[in-house]
Amino acid sequence: MAYLDHAATTPMLPEAVEAMTAQLTVVGNASSLHAAGRRARRTVEEARETLADALGARPSEVVLTSGGTEADNLAVKGLFWARRAADPARIRVLASPVEHHAVLDAVHWLGEHEGATIEYLPVDAYGRVHPEALRAAIERNPDDVALATVMWANNEIGTVMPIRQLADVAAEFDVPLHADAVQAFGQLPVDFGASGLAAMTVSGHKVGGPYGIGALLLGREYAPVPVLHGGGQERHVRSGTLDVPAVAAFAVAGRIAAERRDWFAREIGGLRDELIAAVRAAAPDAILGGDPAPAGPDTLGRLPANAHFTFPGCEGDSLLLLLDAQGIECSTGSACTAGVAQPSHVLLATGTDPDLARGTLRFSLGHTTTRADIEAVAKAIGPAVERARSAGLS
Repeated sequence: MAYLDHAATTPMLPEAVEAMTAQLTVVGNASSLHAAGRRARRTVEEARETLADALGARPSEVVLTSGGTEADNLAVKGLFWARRAADPARIRVLASPVEHHAVLDAVHWLGEHEGATIEYLPVDAYGRVHPEALRAAIERNPDDVALATVMWANNEIGTVMPIRQLADVAAEFDVPLHADAVQAFGQLPVDFGASGLAAMTVSGHKVGGPYGIGALLLGREYAPVPVLHGGGQERHVRSGTLDVPAVAAFAVAGRIAAERRDWFAREIGGLRDELIAAVRAAAPDAILGGDPAPAGPDTLGRLPANAHFTFPGCEGDSLLLLLDAQGIECSTGSACTAGVAQPSHVLLATGTDPDLARGTLRFSLGHTTTRADIEAVAKAIGPAVERARSAGLS
């Protein structure tokens, strides 16, 4: 089996499994005051410090959540409510149209149920938001902007955003900027303190940690209105009993992801380049999605683990199933929309023709990817494209 869907989820690191297993039989609620509770609290706070160090943040800025979706919702909805409460004129939400649905659907919900005015920022052919576009949107009326949200790197086509420059523009107008960094963490230099962001989302299962754990990095000057109400844990913005085993495992995975980032970009990025070359050799008319340049010190480029292709005349689901039958597992886009028979909203935002946008595959690599996986794709992709093309678009 060649598993090439790490952007959906990546296997847990052995060190994270060990850390989680060690906590599973340890009793104690981290909010309790007795000895068992204090032990659990110590585990949580040590994990928080580890995550903060890996992400360039202060421990007090790490708000633990159940994953990326909850963190995105807390940032988007919570900051909107808080900003509107401080000034009822602030009802405009600026968002990129290529966001993950955890952000897009939260933004859409605010428009439908909370009277928000939603404005989608223009993107270029690579799916990138430029600082000038954000500036133009804010300058139309800075006083009515509640927040802006632009992901750090796109989960489908891998394009990296100019987050620092976008944050600088937002800061000029005192507008909080949130970034979903779920895909960027472990692949790019992610430093919350240096980013200028008000809030940033990360998730455990994308970096070798367990499912069901994530974090919202939140500047100390921000107090979003909670989405969940209860015991007042996590700075009173995210109530709920903390999952101590998952928190411990997430911290270990996050630390290792940060420590191995340079290795990951070099080695996994090299395998990704080999995969791109192999697909192009087998299917010369395949179109590489996103920014074709690799991410680097002087280039935004694309994520080192991402290779996204459009195959003219093919149906993406047909290609996926043909490859799956040969033990190659990839995706047509985000796992959260798998099986939905419609073109990717990301590709449509870049100006891709809707019929063409249905013939896509995303290969995403990870820490377990080997050259044998790439060779399997090189052997299988040509015949799969021929069969899918002969069937035509359904």
